[in-house]
Parts: sequence; structure tokens; C-alpha cells
Amino acid sequence: MAKINSNYTNLQENYLFVEIAKRTAAYQKAHPEARVIKLGIGDVTRPIAAVAADAMIAANEELKHAETFRGYGPELGYKFAKAAVQRYYANYGVDVDFDELTIGDGIGSDLANITDLFSSDNTVLIPDPVYPLYKATSIMDGRRICYLECSIENNFLPTPPDYPSDLIYLCSPNNPTGATFDYAQLKAWVDYANACGAVILYDSAYERFIADDDKPHSIFEIEGARTCAIEFCSLSKTAGFTCVRSGYTFVPKELVREGVSLNRMWQQRQTTKYNGAPYATQRGLEAALSAEGLRQADENIAYYKRNVQPITAFLEQKGIFYCGGHNSPYIWMRCPQAMTSWEFFDFLLNTVQVVGTPGVGFGACGEHYFRLSTFNTYEATQEAMERLANVL
Repeated sequence: MAKINSNYTNLQENYLFVEIAKRTAAYQKAHPEARVIKLGIGDVTRPIAAVAADAMIAANEELKHAETFRGYGPELGYKFAKAAVQRYYANYGVDVDFDELTIGDGIGSDLANITDLFSSDNTVLIPDPVYPLYKATSIMDGRRICYLECSIENNFLPTPPDYPSDLIYLCSPNNPTGATFDYAQLKAWVDYANACGAVILYDSAYERFIADDDKPHSIFEIEGARTCAIEFCSLSKTAGFTCVRSGYTFVPKELVREGVSLNRMWQQRQTTKYNGAPYATQRGLEAALSAEGLRQADENIAYYKRNVQPITAFLEQKGIFYCGGHNSPYIWMRCPQAMTSWEFFDFLLNTVQVVGTPGVGFGACGEHYFRLSTFNTYEATQEAMERLANVL
């Protein structure tokens, strides 16, 4: 009889988002006349940068003609796509070799698949609260998890522990809190990882939202990172590629463990288990990272950042603690009146027909907190705060 990976039995179902959908649907069924405003959405709402969409249309047009048709592409990414990523990193003073980049279909799959390179005996450090994928992937692999508690006291930014570890998940700007490392804080993690031989798996999905000059956009802006870090980035929240799926992973050649190059291991893994991102998608990535593509993407980001103002103005007026928003599309607020995360969710839904995301769904330290997203329209965001002002 075939034996299963019993680690999967330790996984919870995607409880957070399933439960949000269930409660919202039940309310709408009971109140079909209600207009529910959703500020829990983690998906973009603005259209893809036109220059990127046009590039993908043109690429697909090529495939209709024998003289421009293409067959299988390189599993690790076309050179033109890697060149675009290389130029983008140069904006932040980071040098990257073509062989250090792989082009994929977004951050999620690469963050999960990179764990193939490491023994299941490794201990993993995971911030709490944070994006649930890190925990789920570690449970699937049967790894021991140590949680890094994040709270008001440490500005929701974890610091290195006083014990060694093997793998470290870091996300900056953080989802859900919006907390963002500065250079010194990230340097402390790089020094820690190098000292104990750990590898940092660095999620920079929201780096384009960073507004502060003292916050790095890449971990490779930090001295020493090339010997201890792998970086994952996506165009989902910057160029609006959530329906297209495109991203890239940076594994430096200097990253070696037990005498083996992790860069080489990752290439072996991808060329064996992955067929490569579609040609048209990579043309879209190339265009999205061009000067015009970035300009158009930044227009969308500016739109989302405009939505921050009515939310933070309301929270400040009511004296409610919050963080995030400035360097990220998420605002992390303290639930008023000592409500739990789910109590506040139900209060918002049933009282003012506004949906957000209960903080406890991102980890135990998220209890009594709530995530609001800026990915809706400005008008809807403003109306949601006006509704709240009448009941809080």
C-alpha cells in the first residue's frame, strides 16, 4: 500500500479565507439589499500596466506565425526577462548575474518549492503574525517551527533570537502588518544568519510600495547577504499581475551549505520539476520592468496609497492604534473596545457591512488585531470609513 505524507494531516484547511467567505455569503444571502464593502481583499483591482498588456498581446500574436513561432522555452527564464530583472536590481545598486536569476510564476510557488533544497530536519523561524504560506509549507515538510513574536513592543518587526536556526522566513514590507525593516534591522538578521549558517528566505513582494529612504528594497543591499539569503519577488502587487502570475527568484552564487552551491541545486530542481514561465508572460515582465512599465505601475500604486488617507485619518481621529500603510498596501489596526479579531469582523459585517481580515488568521500574535486593505476603490474606501464613523 502506498503511504502518504502524514505531515499533510497536520495542516488546517485554509480556515481564514474560507471562514471570511462563508460569513460574508451568509450575511449577503440574509440581506440581499445590503452593499458590502470589502477591505479585506489582498488582490489588486487596478488594470495591468498597458505597456505590459500590449507586450503580452504582441507575444501571443507572434505564436500565430511560423516565422516567429516558439517552442519550448528555457526552464530558468529567457535572457531578455533576466536582463530586465538585472536592470531593475541595478536601480538599487545590486549586481546580479543571469545565472543567479530564475523567472517563475510568482512568489508563492517558489517560496514553497525552494524548501526542496533543505533537509526536513531543519528548524524554521517564522514571524507571527505573517503570511500563512510559510507555516503551511513548513508543516508539509515536517519541519520544527519556532515562532518569532511580533507586537507593538517591537513594532511588529522580529529580532534575531539568542539560539541558532536553519531557515528563516522574513517578509518586508510585512503582510499583514506593513512593518518594514530598515538597513540596520535587516543587517542584524544577515549577521545572525551568517553566524549560525542559516538561510534567509526573503519575501519582497511589496518592495515597490516602500516610500522611506532608510528602508531597503532588496536584502542584497545589505553587506553579507549574498552568503546567507535567497530573495523572492513578484509583479502581482506592482504591475497588477495577479491573474498573469509572474515573478523571479535570486539565488546568489556565493550561497553554499555543506560544500554545495544552493544556486546550482535550485537550477537542478527547476529544470527537473518546472517547465518554465510562458513566453508571453515573460515578455510582459520585460515590459513591466521597463521605465514606462514602472511609471504605469507606480500610478496604480499611488492610487492604492491614496486609499490609505481616509483609513488612517479615521483611526487617528478615534485614537485607535495602527501601523502600515505608508510602505505597504495594508493597514494593521488594533480592534476597538477590546474585541477579538473575529468579534470585530462580525461587528463590521453586521453593523456597517464592511469586510476586513481578522488578524488572528495570520498567527496567534494577531489576536485583537485586524487587517484593512487599500486595494478597493477610493470611493468605496472613503464610504467604509464614513460608515464606521457613525458606529465607533
